[in-house]
Amino acid sequence: MVELSGILGVTAVALGMVLTPGPNMIYLVSRSITQGRRAGMVSLGGVALGFMVYLLAANLGLSVFFVAVPGLYFAVKLAGAGYLAHLAWNALKPGGFSVFAPQDVPHDSPRKLFTMGLMTNLLNPKIAIMYLSLIPQFIDLDRGHVLLQGLVLGSVQIVVSIAVNLAVVLAAGAIAVFLERRPYWLKVQRYAMGTVLGTLAVSLAVDNSGPVRAS
Repeated sequence: MVELSGILGVTAVALGMVLTPGPNMIYLVSRSITQGRRAGMVSLGGVALGFMVYLLAANLGLSVFFVAVPGLYFAVKLAGAGYLAHLAWNALKPGGFSVFAPQDVPHDSPRKLFTMGLMTNLLNPKIAIMYLSLIPQFIDLDRGHVLLQGLVLGSVQIVVSIAVNLAVVLAAGAIAVFLERRPYWLKVQRYAMGTVLGTLAVSLAVDNSGPVRAS
């Protein structure tokens, strides 16, 4: 039903976006460093629920949207490419900062940590655009079951994002110390992720294939 190329494409997009510092990573890292790994994992639970909300909401609409109006696929794709280019510039531009720098924040209850993780993800425009503009391009209408394809591809994104964020939560303290002592590696991380996102943006912008083309 879903080709390997689609799964690999979503994996690449998910990796490129989750490894680019954004609201989710900043929140998870700050909590893990200041309040411990347990707080980071509780916060990650809220982030995971946010992904599931987006997954269901986006796919229930997109399963009808792209079948009824496939011509709008190209406009949506260009919007996604533009946002990837924006993220690439933010990663590559001078004056970037490290999300692993310790911050002075108050300790919160598990309930508040979970809720804040959920809200941080739901209010993250990067996640909304990923579900509405990027993941749908890997759906092949010729294979049918559009809703199921969207759920499978979205689930791939969730697994990738949660796995990376969990690793970040568990290693936040050690990473913070490492980057504090070796600022050069921070630049390497920024330039590597900026290059990946920029390449994906160009690839999307020049791709003339439509949503119904079989791979």
